[in-house]
Amino acid sequence: MRVENRELNTDDRKLKVKIVFAALIAVYMVATAAFVGLRPDHWMLAALMAALFFGSSLTRRLLLALLPFAIFAMSYDWMRVYPNYLVNDIDTEPLFRAEQRLFGIDTADGLLVPSQWFALHHSTPADIFAGISYLMWVPGPIAFALWLFARGQWRWCTRFTWTFLLVNLVGFAGYYVHPAAPPWYVLQHGFTPILDTPGNVGGLLRFDQLLGLPVFQSIYANNSNVFAAMPSLHSAYMLITTIYAAKSRQPWPLTAACALLCAGIWFTAVYSGHHYVLDVLAGIATAVVGVALSEYGLQRLPAVQRVVDAYSRLVQGQAPA
Repeated sequence: MRVENRELNTDDRKLKVKIVFAALIAVYMVATAAFVGLRPDHWMLAALMAALFFGSSLTRRLLLALLPFAIFAMSYDWMRVYPNYLVNDIDTEPLFRAEQRLFGIDTADGLLVPSQWFALHHSTPADIFAGISYLMWVPGPIAFALWLFARGQWRWCTRFTWTFLLVNLVGFAGYYVHPAAPPWYVLQHGFTPILDTPGNVGGLLRFDQLLGLPVFQSIYANNSNVFAAMPSLHSAYMLITTIYAAKSRQPWPLTAACALLCAGIWFTAVYSGHHYVLDVLAGIATAVVGVALSEYGLQRLPAVQRVVDAYSRLVQGQAPA
């Protein structure tokens, strides 16, 4: 009887967890519909999370491992509710002038910022390299998390994914402290802020034209805020991945591939006109600060260590100790 009671209690708990999860998904969709507006990607995210949760114990563990990426996507999307340009003034000219002074290229047409220079000097090989690199800004970190999951490196997987989310939150705070226009905006619209300006592919349009597909055009059509250029979080993501690949002592070809993609994204950020060199440097600093805060601050706290251990056991498929 005791065994049967334990089994019944376990089934009841599982049922309650499923009901709570379904309720949370419903609340997310209703709130998003009310404050943001539902788009196909919202339905896709909800369907994917539901499929992973209700699929099997393995897929539920995978959902736990990748949960910080889902929270990141939701958080970025919800910045639409209260845009950063309502908090502080948008930096359009000072950032451009600083870039011009520090990294300007002297030409017959005057002193050009690097993004201006690349708009005039580009090539098909560079466009292909740029497009492939920039497509990996989020898929790269997700693929690395899946690699850690597949290799059974549960604690490294947990440390990496939650640090990834922390770096994003630090970067989002930077967006609100210092709203900034990207180079393509200044080149197209000048120094006057035009609120609700739609996203723009910039130089990545050349990659779409080479493929004959609106790859980046479809991505940037859903950009929640074009005045969130500093720090360049694109420049942070593969750097976090490279750091954790090195820290967890992954095979050197993997670490080298992460570093190459990281450098490719830094180059593309400027080459495509999406970021100034200063934005990229700020993104690198954000990654370093976020990783240091996580690894050498938060995770040194006994309470946080216990949470990380418990979460890692759940990802592994074991009950927390």
